[in-house]
Amino acid sequence: MAVELTVQDSIADIVLNRPDKRNAMTQAMYHQLADAFAYVRDDEAIRVAVLRGSTPEAFCAGADLTEAAPGLTEGHFDISEWDGAHLKNMNLFKPVIAAVDGYCLGGGLEIMLGTDIRIAASTAVFGLPEAGVGLVPAGGTLTRLVRQIPYAHAMDLLLTGRRIDAAEAYAIGLISTVVDPADLVATAHNKAAALAQLSQQSLRVIKESVLRLSDLPLSAALHAEAVYGQKAFLGKEAAEGLAAFSENRPPNFGTPSPGRWAPALRQGAGTEMKNS
Repeated sequence: MAVELTVQDSIADIVLNRPDKRNAMTQAMYHQLADAFAYVRDDEAIRVAVLRGSTPEAFCAGADLTEAAPGLTEGHFDISEWDGAHLKNMNLFKPVIAAVDGYCLGGGLEIMLGTDIRIAASTAVFGLPEAGVGLVPAGGTLTRLVRQIPYAHAMDLLLTGRRIDAAEAYAIGLISTVVDPADLVATAHNKAAALAQLSQQSLRVIKESVLRLSDLPLSAALHAEAVYGQKAFLGKEAAEGLAAFSENRPPNFGTPSPGRWAPALRQGAGTEMKNS
């Protein structure tokens, strides 16, 4: 039961569940997490995903250095095999919220960097200790971090490996919100529920545009933005939203689906799908 996926009211709850190891990621867990994200991407009934750890002690303490990391250093596989877990090249254009408590270190922080909204408990701790053990955070972090927060802060975290608390993580823009630990899961799910009521077409176009346009020259990005915008403007949800505005009523973007069984993601011990 190392990765669990529950779906209720169009919200997928993905839980890293290896509490005795602070949710450190095994190779199997990386594959299972990739499968969970792919399931969220492909199931049209799911509107938002929440990713969290199973214990207040840790969101994820990183890759398991006794199991997953040696495979890399011995050349048994390429780190690109973990791309799905790091939300690299996944084309997942639905909102993903990270609910972070306790340790969010190394590979755990790399996983978090692939999410869109990051809500952290005041007790969360963040860090990239890879340089201290002769490794590098190559699960998207060498590319993402300097694009998500100011360069000097990013390089300080990357080069020193020092740990920071939630207050500092918020101050440098690494996370979205800091809450009391007791409120973490409820806050994340309330945010997810609010997003699930919005135009899903709009949310998908916004996320896809932001991800795809960031690397383009300004003129090309502005042109592409208009193309993406037109795609949303011509959709049925835009028509409903404008009609609701003119009629002074809430828009009806569909009713979230009730909870249901989710199929197994991938064969192998450690994956559990639940009905909520």
